[in-house]
Amino acid sequence: MPTFETCPRCTADLQHLTHAQRRRFRRVVLDAFVPDLRTGRQFRPGLRETRRFAESRRAEHTNPAVDR
Repeated sequence: MPTFETCPRCTADLQHLTHAQRRRFRRVVLDAFVPDLRTGRQFRPGLRETRRFAESRRAEHTNPAVDR
């Protein structure tokens, strides 16, 4: 039984990565993201999204309830 669900957007983004980018993504997930999840503390600064990135993603939402 899977313990996670992959969103179509994530799958599409991953398909556009080069092989080197996919290897780096997998390494960061296994070496940083998962351990941070297990500790229950905040994510290390290098894993947090920047404000500029978050604001650019907010503009893509079509559901007005998301921006409230």
